[in-house]
Amino acid sequence: MNNKKILLQTVVALGTSFLSIGLEAANAVLLVGNTKGDNIVLFDEQNGNFLGEFITPGSGGLKAPDNLLFGLDGNFYVSSGDTVENSAILRYNGTNGKFIDTFATGGGLVRPYGTAFGPDGNFYVSSFLSDQILRYDGKTGVFLDVFAQGNRKAGGLNGPNSLLFGDDGSLYVTTQGSVAVNGKPDFSFGLPSQVLRFDVPTKTSTVFIDQPTPSPDSSGFVSLLGLGFSPGDDLFVSDFANDIRRYNSKTGALIDTLSTNYTGTTPSSNFIGGLTFDENNFLYTVGFDNRPNSNNLGAILRYDALSGNPLPTQSNTNAIFVPTSSKLLRPIGITYTSKSITPVPEPSLIVGLLSFLSFYGVLIALIKRNKMSNI
Repeated sequence: MNNKKILLQTVVALGTSFLSIGLEAANAVLLVGNTKGDNIVLFDEQNGNFLGEFITPGSGGLKAPDNLLFGLDGNFYVSSGDTVENSAILRYNGTNGKFIDTFATGGGLVRPYGTAFGPDGNFYVSSFLSDQILRYDGKTGVFLDVFAQGNRKAGGLNGPNSLLFGDDGSLYVTTQGSVAVNGKPDFSFGLPSQVLRFDVPTKTSTVFIDQPTPSPDSSGFVSLLGLGFSPGDDLFVSDFANDIRRYNSKTGALIDTLSTNYTGTTPSSNFIGGLTFDENNFLYTVGFDNRPNSNNLGAILRYDALSGNPLPTQSNTNAIFVPTSSKLLRPIGITYTSKSITPVPEPSLIVGLLSFLSFYGVLIALIKRNKMSNI
């Protein structure tokens, strides 16, 4: 075999190896939505390593992403937008994060938060800045109706956030106790933050969990946000103002309270987003620093869902799984998946790839032109 052929085979082998760097699929990952970065990022569920972006900034019109949801079809649904004009549920490929389409919009949707596919096959969305739960066709995304409307009274749908269906078919929703006024949340009405339970056929609701006592680490308010049923069937509820509370899913009785004050200040200088569970009975949530000049950089916290004990990674304290990171920009939405996910390469890797491909192209051209016969 001549030297030119050996060189060609070597260059091809190097090129193939280099192109595969950073493009391999990852299993068991945490996906986090950055409301200030307009993107979705990935972290390794085992040790918290940053894996890259799953959805790049602004892809498909992504703006201030909130709730993250994998559908039964394997696609990835994201609540996006903060005005009437840009509010929508965007659909992406659940493996590589490529934009598919705008799945649902219209019907009065303003600042979508919680999303859930119902046992009736329909798609439910909480419209935070219109105090509504809207219902769409679960396959086509066509708007169907207003499932529920706020009434500016205690026990009503005031500032709806997360949505979650129980095994009994009931729809659970957290409310922040605000009233939408001219496209903004107004808390001056003094309404409580609660967990409501809806009977879907009748569209009627009851208060399943009333507003709890504010966390001692909070600034004196409660703003219930994330919902999740643990593998043990308890209902976990995150509070934007701090703490995660664990309730009996049948009676609504408080079982335990998990501290989320990872910044260690009094009151806490961090807020808290949604929550998710993995297959090891671990509970994850995201938080971000609310201090001036903090840039709202975030962190990921981890707990044992059965005992409630914090599970920090080595060298970290409290429940810190991923310490404050510039990759987390005011994170709110978080979800776990065990399916295979392919991250988008880091920009530095793309530059390296382009440089290598340029060099690779020059070498191939020289070989073809037989200008390296003396090698």
